[in-house]
Amino acid sequence: MLDLTTADFTTITTGVLLLSSLVSIILGVLIAVSFSYKNKKSRGFLMTLSALPFIVQIVIMLVNGNVGTGVAVMGAFSLVRFRSVPGNAKDICSIFLAMAVGLSTGTAHLILASIVTVVVCALNLVYTLIPENKGASSEKELTVVIPESLDYAQVFDDIFEKYTQENELIQVKTVNMGSLYKLRYTLRLKDRTKEKEMLDEIRVRNGNLEVICSRVKTCETEQL
Repeated sequence: MLDLTTADFTTITTGVLLLSSLVSIILGVLIAVSFSYKNKKSRGFLMTLSALPFIVQIVIMLVNGNVGTGVAVMGAFSLVRFRSVPGNAKDICSIFLAMAVGLSTGTAHLILASIVTVVVCALNLVYTLIPENKGASSEKELTVVIPESLDYAQVFDDIFEKYTQENELIQVKTVNMGSLYKLRYTLRLKDRTKEKEMLDEIRVRNGNLEVICSRVKTCETEQL
């Protein structure tokens, strides 16, 4: 009877190869489905996640279960990462999970691979379904252009005190040959429904020059 936790890699039997390959493909598809839930992923990335456990498993089997040699071989393929656009934290996590599954199935630890995949995918789904912090939607990035005649240090203090819980001037830049200042703030609104009123008062103060109010980038877009 085939042992699902350990294997002798002196010879690779057809049964071990087929069973390990089947488990690798199934778990790879499960990882791809889990990490694409409520997240826009390209078809190529999902195909990579699905195939990666199987590829790693084959490499480990070809080196007769020597994990050290297999990792060294797979390390060569990681050089491709430096020729591609960096992924976010969740993408990196999914790739590491797919590789870990491939290492497990490549050494015939099929039960371990299945347990790890189910646990990590379940955690991913739980965190995906948790509602985002409502306060995060009140965080804004404000860019305002003012004439050089205004004192940018305190020009909007009274307006910010009225409409924001906290605010910070993070950048000052001269534009239009030094005749204008472009100010960039991060702020948290007291009431999101009053955003237009705040912008209208700012437009009156800066002479109807450019005003841009946008969302602050969340940590989900941070790249490793």
